[in-house]
Amino acid sequence: MSEPSGQFLQLRDLVRQFVDERDWDQFHTPKNLSAALAVEAAELLEHFQWLQHGGASELGEAKLREVRHEMADVLVYLVRMADKLDVDLVAAVQEKMVLNRAKYPADQVRGDARKYHEYKRDGEA
Repeated sequence: MSEPSGQFLQLRDLVRQFVDERDWDQFHTPKNLSAALAVEAAELLEHFQWLQHGGASELGEAKLREVRHEMADVLVYLVRMADKLDVDLVAAVQEKMVLNRAKYPADQVRGDARKYHEYKRDGEA
């Protein structure tokens, strides 16, 4: 795919440097990175497990800092995985949003949180 741009390129290079300094590239297979990404996402979720809504005011300053760090871990692994698979994340999001717009037409799903297969589309019985 195309070369990442702007801030994603900076993040990729920052993560590459960190990994290279530690000779960790040998461990960063797409399988291992996807597992690490799932673990970090679960650690992020853990902070919200028993909260009512999980807003910033409910988290407090210290917890919000921890959440921020978990979010950074998730992003680092995602950026690293994109680097290993040569995926331009910005282009991937743009492509996916085109698909999502078709799957979830705003005029049909506005304010409706159901999955795309749970609502009737125009012309369907």
